[in-house]
Amino acid sequence: MLSSTDAVRTAWRLLDTPPAPGAWNMAVDEALADGVRDGGVPILRFYRWTPACLSLGRNQPSDGYDRDEIGRRGIDVVRRPTGGRAVLHHRELTYSVIVRDGVLGSPRQAYAAINRALVAGLRRLGIDARLQPAGQGRAPIPSLAPCFEQPVEGEVTAAGGKLVGSAQRRERGVILQHGSLPIDDDQSLVPALMKAGTPVDPPAPPATLSALLGRAPEWDELVGALAAGWEETVGVRLERGGLSGAEMRGAEGHRGHYENPAWTWHR
Repeated sequence: MLSSTDAVRTAWRLLDTPPAPGAWNMAVDEALADGVRDGGVPILRFYRWTPACLSLGRNQPSDGYDRDEIGRRGIDVVRRPTGGRAVLHHRELTYSVIVRDGVLGSPRQAYAAINRALVAGLRRLGIDARLQPAGQGRAPIPSLAPCFEQPVEGEVTAAGGKLVGSAQRRERGVILQHGSLPIDDDQSLVPALMKAGTPVDPPAPPATLSALLGRAPEWDELVGALAAGWEETVGVRLERGGLSGAEMRGAEGHRGHYENPAWTWHR
């Protein structure tokens, strides 16, 4: 973990990247992880998706999804490099955090630190966000159930519902964690993207920012609150910037992997 002295003098990069297709968004996270692995500073990134995109967890089965129906609805599909279950990215904010091992402690400690920072940022918006208490909810196995079906221990909740769905990967000395924060409820559409007869119960509606605030927050307002909560909780300074030329080229190199149907639809 960073000491208080190290935290104060440590600058992280803050990236707010434009809306993009699913394969590009995952390729960018992969390229950023490469850069951090090669000695770059830690990164906090916020991003959106266009068109709407269903993202599948790394080890989640895909055979229950109706590819024709997904296509008819104009929805993109990508498989994430991290675990977890399906998320429909549309009216939401996605964050990613990329750090070297040990910067935020162990993977479990990093997960907890990131969720605490998210809670602090959400409270700046006036939301009574909390962490799911210990002993309430267990980590789900990979399945066709939607990500927001139920909160598990340590996840961010509000008004009794899961508010942030997150997944993490540790690979070659770097931790990548990213997650989805719904602004409006699109997750109820996920069962409609499955083949007829697929045994999945309709999920309970997730908590959403619009329902909790009575309005949809502006993007800059949301990013500003989450960034401020991050600086307050983690104790680092965020420096806003953009993708470098090397990172853009790196993402181009990774994009083919995430566009490959053999990766997206593997079982």
